[in-house]
Amino acid sequence: MSSTAPPPSTHIDEDVPQNEGSKLKTFISILRKFIGVADLAAVRFSLPSQLLEPTPNLEYWNYLDNPSAFAAIGTSDEPLDRMLEVLRFWFTKDLKYVKGKPCKPYNSCLGEFFRCNWEAEDNAPRIDTKSLTATSSGNASSSSSVKSTKNIGNGATNGDPRTTSTVSVVQTATNPAGPTVRISYLTEQTSHHPPVSAFYVSCPDKGLHAKGFDQISAKFTGTAIKVSPGEHNLGIFITLERRDNETYQLKHPAAHLGGILRGALSVSVGDTAYVTCPRTKLKAILHYIEEGWLGRAQNKMEGVIFKYDPEKDDKIRIKDVPDADVVARLGGVWKDKIVFTLGPKPLDSHPADKQTTIIDLNPLAVAPKALPPKEKQAENESLTLWDGVTQAIRAKQFSKATNVKVELEEKQREKARERERKHETWKPVFFDQVTDKRGTPDLTDKGRQVLERAQKGDWNLEGII
Repeated sequence: MSSTAPPPSTHIDEDVPQNEGSKLKTFISILRKFIGVADLAAVRFSLPSQLLEPTPNLEYWNYLDNPSAFAAIGTSDEPLDRMLEVLRFWFTKDLKYVKGKPCKPYNSCLGEFFRCNWEAEDNAPRIDTKSLTATSSGNASSSSSVKSTKNIGNGATNGDPRTTSTVSVVQTATNPAGPTVRISYLTEQTSHHPPVSAFYVSCPDKGLHAKGFDQISAKFTGTAIKVSPGEHNLGIFITLERRDNETYQLKHPAAHLGGILRGALSVSVGDTAYVTCPRTKLKAILHYIEEGWLGRAQNKMEGVIFKYDPEKDDKIRIKDVPDADVVARLGGVWKDKIVFTLGPKPLDSHPADKQTTIIDLNPLAVAPKALPPKEKQAENESLTLWDGVTQAIRAKQFSKATNVKVELEEKQREKARERERKHETWKPVFFDQVTDKRGTPDLTDKGRQVLERAQKGDWNLEGII
């Protein structure tokens, strides 16, 4: 099979703009031809330009929708608080699906890369569970940074309007007035078969970095698309360099793109996610509940943080965790608001004023990126590589967009044929490995140089590539 399958034979007049309903009908007619295909992502079929979002895949797939939440990881001296900092970030990483519609970006080309910065406000509330314990016993510390908020309506269990506390992050401002922390990001498409990209997030001001491989497996069931982590996607690995390289592994759950037949696309999750830290011996199980009464998505999540043995990591369900090992419980709606309580007691048994909001997504929006100027971008940098397609789609010149896209994809196939003729093996530029069984890509010297320059606001690639 060719590296990118041509569009199925469903015919549309690309020069006639389609409304959302017509686009969806076309999308469904294409998907039906792939019922039974084990992995849509491996097929990498090419959609008509009208059905594409004018966004490169590598720009779209990142986890820094709220960079302030990432920058705050590792602030606390307490292991439980640091786990909660990681989970607060986790609950912000899919903000794009909560605030925007699901979309299909461009397929990435081998060797394509994307880089950007975020200017994160250094203003996330400190998580201090010791002060919460003191508060519950009537000895609240005056120095507690946990905010008390009237009428927050946590919404996790009973929407009780009584006073409760929050450590939720705030919206990242377009032009931050307070102190900021710069976060730099680099990702490269390291494999075409299967499609895999490596990424690295660097925040030296906080002694913090994250890395991993992105790969998905997708299957159309006839009513929805199930999207699961691919075999090389072992999650996000976050390392706290200033805490003896304490590392957290965040494993993704499977998700469903539903509402296809109703004409209202939405993302739901009905699976379990895991966050582990072998050094602190703390683990979190997050159970997402997809469907409710009459099949309506609830988007609920219930979770537990507990002490575990990294050498015997055998607890995969919340009900398997002994109460004696539980240090905190979480619950709520992952598209809305999540709260946590301390200790093994069921979350619902705690009054509203003893529940702490860890994240409230309602006031948040996806944070803006700082991008390299066009003149500083390489030809295989995502925004430049796909610029012709993007401009044509935005101008609603869909036939032109398709032609430009086909030419670009054919160039990639010709490069692959040339490597085959010369018996050459393609190697990534910025990462050491195409894939890795550990799930943790390593930067090359060139990758490190790109991120070091990005940290200085220097987008020049001279002397690197």
